[in-house]
Amino acid sequence: MSHCHDEHDHHGHDHSEGAAHDHSDDITPALQNHIYEQVDFSAINTLNESESRAGAKVVQKMWTERLEPDPELCSDADEQLLMHVPFTAQIRLHSILIRTSATDSAPQTLKVYLNRDDLDFSTASSLQPTQTLELSQTNDVQEVPVKRALFNTVRCLDLFFEDNWSQGEEDVTRVSYIGFKGEWMKLSREPVNFLYEAAANPADHKMVSGVGARLGSNIGGAGGGDGT
Repeated sequence: MSHCHDEHDHHGHDHSEGAAHDHSDDITPALQNHIYEQVDFSAINTLNESESRAGAKVVQKMWTERLEPDPELCSDADEQLLMHVPFTAQIRLHSILIRTSATDSAPQTLKVYLNRDDLDFSTASSLQPTQTLELSQTNDVQEVPVKRALFNTVRCLDLFFEDNWSQGEEDVTRVSYIGFKGEWMKLSREPVNFLYEAAANPADHKMVSGVGARLGSNIGGAGGGDGT
């Protein structure tokens, strides 16, 4: 929550300095289709992170904090990192935003898995990823597009940083910002057949009662005619 206050204070400072125009020009296009509030930050889990919850903190950085060096996600025992990112809505993913560095500790290969909740390093190494992305060695924020047709119904993503630019010489992989762009749709908690029943049953009842009324009228009319 302190990040929000910091950001608001920062905005206020910029406005008072007359820098709002440049600031908004930077923010508005970048935040178009930005997925942030739909990330379930508390449920993010990162394997082989050197500091607990560092992966979640990197994803929780706001766009205005994207160039801040800390917090930073660093690998621990070797160069690999495996991050599980769940969402609170259904996402149509367009791209992944990531900031690393121009050093050998920058990740090189990112394998992305869709809607898995059972991945560990062994499984990720043997399983065919939904898509493999090649990352650049740069200090800039990279926007890496994905094949949208493969990521139309995202409930969660697993990001497997398989190696870094050191070609096995550097055990520590470092990532300082991760974000997502796309579209989202609120998840419905109601079963699909509830919507079917709500729409179908009244029509069925009307049809039955209509048939019954017509039959009754015909029978009654015929009976009355015969009886007279």
